[in-house]
Amino acid sequence: MSFEQARACVLEKVASLRAIPAAVEVSLDDAEGRVIAESIAADRDYPPAARSVRDGFAVRAADTPGRLRLIGEARAGGPFTGQVSAGEAVEIMTGATMPAGADAVVMIEHARREGEFVVASAVEAGKSVSPQGEDARCGEELIPCGRRLGFVEIAALASAGRAAVRVFEKPRVALLATGDEIVDVAAVPAPHQVRNSNAHSLAAQVRRAGGVAEILPVARDERAATQALMERGLAADLLLVSGGVSAGKYDLVEDVLAALDAEFYFDRVSIQPGQPLVFGRARGTFFFGLPGNPASTLVAFAVFARAALELLGGQTESALPMPFARLAADFRHKPGLTRFVPARLSADGTEVAPVAWHGSSDVPALARANAFLVADAGRESWRAGEWIRVLLL
Repeated sequence: MSFEQARACVLEKVASLRAIPAAVEVSLDDAEGRVIAESIAADRDYPPAARSVRDGFAVRAADTPGRLRLIGEARAGGPFTGQVSAGEAVEIMTGATMPAGADAVVMIEHARREGEFVVASAVEAGKSVSPQGEDARCGEELIPCGRRLGFVEIAALASAGRAAVRVFEKPRVALLATGDEIVDVAAVPAPHQVRNSNAHSLAAQVRRAGGVAEILPVARDERAATQALMERGLAADLLLVSGGVSAGKYDLVEDVLAALDAEFYFDRVSIQPGQPLVFGRARGTFFFGLPGNPASTLVAFAVFARAALELLGGQTESALPMPFARLAADFRHKPGLTRFVPARLSADGTEVAPVAWHGSSDVPALARANAFLVADAGRESWRAGEWIRVLLL
């Protein structure tokens, strides 16, 4: 499958076959990063009354231009309770409720005070005034069910008086690294061994995507042990297996999954790194067989498994932002595959340059990068200064 076809397959399968997770109530201060399990509506008009959006003078537009008598002051925490009649004005601060009778605000820069009077420039009715209900009407939806809550949504919840909110339970993700060469991160590896970086980097990605990670023991290159660990992993909401999905003699993952009556949706994607990528479902649980090299694992999670995890967590959609940036130098690749190349995006996000690397096992290069160039499968080269897509890390 192409990159686009494979991602569309993940989104369609998970959205159509997932179970809606259970919901729990959490406090407002514990809600950030969770997926909301209810729709939130405005509890009143926003703003609840017409208000000034400028410092100046609340007037009747019909009285301007003119010399008006000041009859009081209105501030955000202290509204003017009287009535503005013909020839009168009230000094008003930004955010203050408009006094009765006034229908416009003359900005302070367009007026001149003369003792108890103000000389106001001409102004149209409604000028510098936010009408009642301009932002939202009482009962209007502010946050739809299924959205991940960020700081903006927290502000909306607080504005609506929600000290607590219902959110979906976080999905549990089992992480299974495979291979006789894998040792614990605290071990001193022999030359033929590698530390289990994939499980821990995946756990970090899972947590950032809203899931709960469970790192399983390493599955050695032996069928019975691998199957036992996979059966354990299929008790979670999502199983991520790293390694063992290529065509080697000891790559057992697909055979073991097949023995567990797995349904496979694809087992190869036209991307690099991450080409031998497996996606399917067994015993009601979705799984991904991710390539074992660290860059392959990272990319495959970012563009495919993260989407599945977000949907399993109750989100109604999963976005994959890939903004454009200008290349700092000429770049070329062999067309035919969508390639994700470690890169460094400038601090202002406008320019990007590839990072020197030696393939998908080069973790030090990944640590120097903060993004991937996304080289389209149908294009061979780009010149310095041209736009190219970027996947952020």
